[in-house]
Amino acid sequence: MWTKLAHNVIKYRLPLIIILVLVTIFMGYRARNVELDYDLAKLVPETDEDYKALKEFEKNFGVDDNILALGIKDSALYTPQNFARLQYFSNALKDVKGVNNILSIGNLQKLQKNTEERKFEMQPLITDLPEIQATLDSLLQEIKDQKFFSSQLLNKENGATAVIITLDENIFNSPERERLMSDITQLGDAFEEKTGIELHYAGLPFVRSTMMSKVRQEIIQLLVLSVIVTALILLAFFRSWDAVLFPLLVIFSVVIWSVGTLDLLGYKITILTSLIPTIIVVIGIPNSIYLLNKYHQEFEEHGNKIKAISTIVRKIGVVTLITNFTTAVGFLVLAFTDIKLLTEFGIVAGINIFATFVVSIILIPAVFSYLPEPGRKQLKHMNFKMTDYALRWLNKSVHYHRTIIYFVTVVIVVFAFIGGFQLNSISHMVDDLPKDGKTIQDLRFFEDNFSGIMPLEIIVDTKNKRGIIQRNTLRKVDQFQQFLDSIPSISQPISVVSMVKAARQAYYNGNPAFYDLPTSRDYNFIMRYLQQDEGNISVMKNFTDEELSTMRISLKIADIGSDKMNALLEESIKPRMNEIFEGEDFDISITGTTPIFIKGNEYLVENLRFSLLIAFVIIAIVMGILFQNIRMIVISLIPNVIPLLITGGLMGYLGVPLKPSTVLVFSIAFGISVDDTIHFLAKYRQELFANNFFVPLAVTKTLKETGKSMIYTSIVLFAGFIIFVTSSFGGTVALGALTSTTLLVAMLTNLLVLPSLLLTFDDGKRNKSSHPLIEQYDEDFYMEAEDEEINIKRIKKAEPKVPYKPEDQKNS
Repeated sequence: MWTKLAHNVIKYRLPLIIILVLVTIFMGYRARNVELDYDLAKLVPETDEDYKALKEFEKNFGVDDNILALGIKDSALYTPQNFARLQYFSNALKDVKGVNNILSIGNLQKLQKNTEERKFEMQPLITDLPEIQATLDSLLQEIKDQKFFSSQLLNKENGATAVIITLDENIFNSPERERLMSDITQLGDAFEEKTGIELHYAGLPFVRSTMMSKVRQEIIQLLVLSVIVTALILLAFFRSWDAVLFPLLVIFSVVIWSVGTLDLLGYKITILTSLIPTIIVVIGIPNSIYLLNKYHQEFEEHGNKIKAISTIVRKIGVVTLITNFTTAVGFLVLAFTDIKLLTEFGIVAGINIFATFVVSIILIPAVFSYLPEPGRKQLKHMNFKMTDYALRWLNKSVHYHRTIIYFVTVVIVVFAFIGGFQLNSISHMVDDLPKDGKTIQDLRFFEDNFSGIMPLEIIVDTKNKRGIIQRNTLRKVDQFQQFLDSIPSISQPISVVSMVKAARQAYYNGNPAFYDLPTSRDYNFIMRYLQQDEGNISVMKNFTDEELSTMRISLKIADIGSDKMNALLEESIKPRMNEIFEGEDFDISITGTTPIFIKGNEYLVENLRFSLLIAFVIIAIVMGILFQNIRMIVISLIPNVIPLLITGGLMGYLGVPLKPSTVLVFSIAFGISVDDTIHFLAKYRQELFANNFFVPLAVTKTLKETGKSMIYTSIVLFAGFIIFVTSSFGGTVALGALTSTTLLVAMLTNLLVLPSLLLTFDDGKRNKSSHPLIEQYDEDFYMEAEDEEINIKRIKKAEPKVPYKPEDQKNS
């Protein structure tokens, strides 16, 4: 099969190249349509009960993640001139297409009693802008007296204030979102310029917009950096622009394919799928390195270009196919999760990693068959002194110092186990953003001055029509709200209870002393006024259903992290909630974007653990099919498990938490590191047959030939993934640093531990008539008759075998 493939690649090289070009053009055309995805809540399966509860909440009350907040903390605001500018700014924001509502002290409304019609009405608090400071001070006091609104807009202790903007979710989740955010920030910039007052932006819409804007920038940034670094490394290794240009052409094609695949499958660019082009560059280059290195080795041996090209397809083709498959498995197993974000990433990455095999196995042999024979300069890397010295040291170590290798490995693994027990799982809503960036600083502003800005919702279903306005229900909810308000990381709750308190204050002509629940004496009077407006007062409509049987308690919470959030909900809020509502036949649930996002990260971590287990099992099965030897399966897996253990231990010692980006490392690194093992063992088995099944000589020759390619590819992989640390996203930085470290350790274990295990535990005995998939032994020579267009002399089947001598180790 592989001999036929090799000859067909050469024979039909021009049509194959044209096909690849046409496919790339088509995929590039499809890639134009790919959009960014601003929805960050794809982490919880749609079958999850809490996710269903959130969707039910959104159906009844609307989304809770469409609030954009602008914060101000500057005494200069409280001058007549700047206060007037705040009102102009608020009114201008309200006119922006996509803004549903604005709430600020500059355009505040108050609830007012209409005695004639016996109902409450919303009236503007500010009719005329104050022109002198005394008038403004009086107005500010009146604003503070409106406790229903002022608690959300003012920090009475330090004067910080907020402008709350409710966005139209349909526009924000459409291509118009960029125009919407641009309009708002332009107005904000103008306000800052005129007043000299700094604005702080926060809220999930702003976080999403900021993150995806950075994603767009980093797609290009990381891709360009990876290409530059990879090109420089290839040039340093092969000393030839041909060996740089055409491998990069392979990668360039597959990068276009990967973006086109997103559109073909109906996916969008997310924070994960945005990494795929760079990952393709990094992971795809090793294919070309192995092919080119083998090509140069073969050409140096016999000087026949066509034979050398045919040989690399026949000898490296099956191994490259298998290694690309195992790497793709590391990604494709993510498709087994219930999480859309992971599934899309795994499918697109897995498909296109396998596509790199198809493109490289066609393009590299086809193109180099057209090019001139490699000269002395291009073959110089075959005798690169530093690499040769390293390989000699490795060979000497595994032959004479295996005890030291085992001892050091065991000690490191033990320490890694200890560190692994210190691992914990923590995630935040804004985990990926730079800690010292303005977005995080603005978020901290709201946490310091308003207890947070992340949405949290509590639903109380009384199961009775008009049940929420019963005095007993109002009292219990008020008691619960007072408890919630006492928690430092939670803002003052808003609900129907708050509205009823505001109604009582309005009933007593706005006197703030009456901002409380109605008493038995005034309850019926106040409820009569409210009954006239049920369904008409916009604030009331936002917090209850039409039958007044269900209400929402709306909160804002600080981004305290998943561990503290779970402790707060499970150990504090829920027990107190059950205590207060004990004896009531109410259904009470906690929902909202924040707890769902936190739960989503937990889902993500658990699913990634499961996917790693699946990858481990699949790759073990692949090893079994390849080698048909239980001992070889165990030997092949050990060098690849050790790096994962070491990475886990490092994370524990360094305090790096388990979160989506860091858990992803294990699945990716395991799939990639196994590649070196397969290449090594494939060559080792060939050398066993070629050297009378003498293990020491087979190990020596394998290290000498395959070891060089393993070092080259590991350097490329390390340099490629370390580029990710230039990202502004914490998760991407962690992914890059941890993956590159894991792969570097995997190189060492595959070059030290793997050959040591072979020397210790493999007796070299094989069935000469049995040739597993890993070894196409019957195709291990060139057949002129199989291709009439290739006219070279018949090649001998194998060189004469020579007895192994100890000095061979020293000379290798």
